[in-house]
Amino acid sequence: MSEPVRLSKRLVEQLDCSRREAELYIEGGWVTVDGVVIEQPQFKVENQRVELLPGAKAQALEPVTLLLNQPRGQDIEAARTSMTLDSLSEAHRNQVRPLHGHFARLTCVAPLQSGASGLQVFTQDWKVSRKIETDLRRLEQEYIIEVRGETTPVALERLARGVTRDGRELPKAKASWQNETHLRMALKNPQPGQVAELCAALRLEVLGMRRIRLGGVSMGKLTLGQWRYLDGSERF
Repeated sequence: MSEPVRLSKRLVEQLDCSRREAELYIEGGWVTVDGVVIEQPQFKVENQRVELLPGAKAQALEPVTLLLNQPRGQDIEAARTSMTLDSLSEAHRNQVRPLHGHFARLTCVAPLQSGASGLQVFTQDWKVSRKIETDLRRLEQEYIIEVRGETTPVALERLARGVTRDGRELPKAKASWQNETHLRMALKNPQPGQVAELCAALRLEVLGMRRIRLGGVSMGKLTLGQWRYLDGSERF
C-alpha cells in the first residue's frame, strides 16, 4: 500500500502542473477523488482515483456576496458560521456552483438593527464593501415591524417630513400599514435604536422587526436561517 500524500501533490504528478495550479483546481471544486469533489489541497489520498472535471480552470475563485435571512438574536459571528452548503436555499442552488471557499474571508456590511431579523449581507468583494460603505447614508433600508398599539394616518405622514424625540431629530421615514399589526417602514441609514424610536413617536410598541431590503437589493423568498448568492444583475 502506498503512503498517503496530499491531493495537491498527487495532482501535480498527474498533470505535470505547478503546485499553485493544483491548489487552484482543487479549491475551485474541479477535482474529484473516487467521484467525490474534494476542495482541500491537504486532503490525503492513497490509491483512490483522482480526476479533473471537464471545463476545469486553474483560477482563483471570484469573490461572492451572500444574503442571509438572519434569525433574531443571532450575533454576526454566529450568523457567518451558520451559512453552510446545507443552509443554502433550495430555490437558489442553481445561481452559482456552491463551494467551501465562498465562506472564507466574509465581511458583514450594513449590520441589522439590534433585535432585528432579516436581510444580513456578507461579502468577499471589496467593491461591494466600498459601494455600501460609501453610499450607506443614501441607501434606503426597508423593515417590516410588528407593533402593538394604534396611531393615526396623520402621524404616519408626519414621519416623512421628519419628527423629533427628546430634542433629537429622527431620520425621515416612509411608513404604511401592511396589516393590522405590521408596519412597513423605509428610511435611510438608521442608527442603532432609531427604528424603535420612530415607532415610539407613533405611540407604537415594537414587538419585532425584519429587514427585507437594503438599497436596490431585496432579501427575496428566503426561509429564516437560509441564505442565497447575490445575483449578478442585483445592485445595492
